[in-house]
Amino acid sequence: METHATVKGQIVIPAELRRKYGIKAGTKITIIDTGETIVLKPVTEETYRRLQGSLKGKGVFKVLMDERRSDAERE
Repeated sequence: METHATVKGQIVIPAELRRKYGIKAGTKITIIDTGETIVLKPVTEETYRRLQGSLKGKGVFKVLMDERRSDAERE
């Protein structure tokens, strides 16, 4: 799959990939520079669900979900 960068450096993520990874308007994307490649990782509700067990007992998951909902409401 290929896409092109605009003059402003923006790129279009193909619809097939947006559906596959749950990317919607306003979805945050983490950009990782490996030194050889650029990796784009969407930060979705599923991302937060996977973290749920790793921070057990700290209430962090609830805080993250509340912040995500607040961000979505502001957009």
